Amino acid sequence: MLKERIGDFEKLKEDLDIIKEIGGEAEAEEFQRKLKKKEIEIFLSGKYDKGNAILQIMAGAGGQDAQDWATILLRMYERYCSLKGYKTKILSQSFGESGGPEGRIGIKHVAMEINGFFAYGFLRKETGVHRLVRLSPFSAKKLRHTSFALVEVLPEIAGNDAEVKVKPDDLRIDFYRASGPGGQYVNKRESAVRVTHLPTGIVVTSQAERIQGQNREKAMKILTAKLYQLEEQKRKKELKDVKGEKIDASWGNQIRSYVLHPYKMVKDLRTGLETSQVEDVLDGNLEEFIEAEVKAINKAAD
Repeated sequence: MLKERIGDFEKLKEDLDIIKEIGGEAEAEEFQRKLKKKEIEIFLSGKYDKGNAILQIMAGAGGQDAQDWATILLRMYERYCSLKGYKTKILSQSFGESGGPEGRIGIKHVAMEINGFFAYGFLRKETGVHRLVRLSPFSAKKLRHTSFALVEVLPEIAGNDAEVKVKPDDLRIDFYRASGPGGQYVNKRESAVRVTHLPTGIVVTSQAERIQGQNREKAMKILTAKLYQLEEQKRKKELKDVKGEKIDASWGNQIRSYVLHPYKMVKDLRTGLETSQVEDVLDGNLEEFIEAEVKAINKAAD
């Protein structure tokens, strides 16, 4: 991975040398775009910023609309990752009600593994409540509806990380048969894994793999990341006790609003950045919002 990054900077130097020779305007603009991309990476200096991430989405207040909103957010992040060249894999998924627009089936909860350089650094500030305002496709009268979903981004942490200790006696591990939407496609073997951390009550699951041991390994990755996040929150005194304060996916806690009716606008409530290109954002074009948040973190640190 380090070799690839060095290669990227060497390629930038080659591009600069070519621009100096030919002086093309289009080439210069493309070089500036690539340089800006590398500049953003310099801001990402956190311990796990360069590593992989685990992204979770939980449907909040809003019933069937909220479950559909969680499905839309999953698609948005999958497309963003595709544009960045990241690889994604669904670790676990809990489905809601069917009958959504375009044949979508709502999601109650989903956990996705994201593999790529700086995946956690770029995505970590996506953690928070995302609010959608639209004409409900589930309303016969086409009424305007507000939905919420909670996004949580965790770092992938190696099992030997000294900061996070998980005692076997603190775990309850259950095995069950994974199934698809509406209880379909039930596996014959109990390969899915549910891990409960007894001291905190944190529950994580993994059902993507066919082998029980691999699902257990994936579930432990999520648990380790959640426990690390809990410790970080304690250090920053953002929580009241070891179990932490639960963030409700509801009104008043949102970090970003996506409005489709009566006008079109996406607005980040932390940076103030907004755009009327809602469809582009929902299609994965999140770079502008993510870059603004990364820069805001560093300004706050200064």
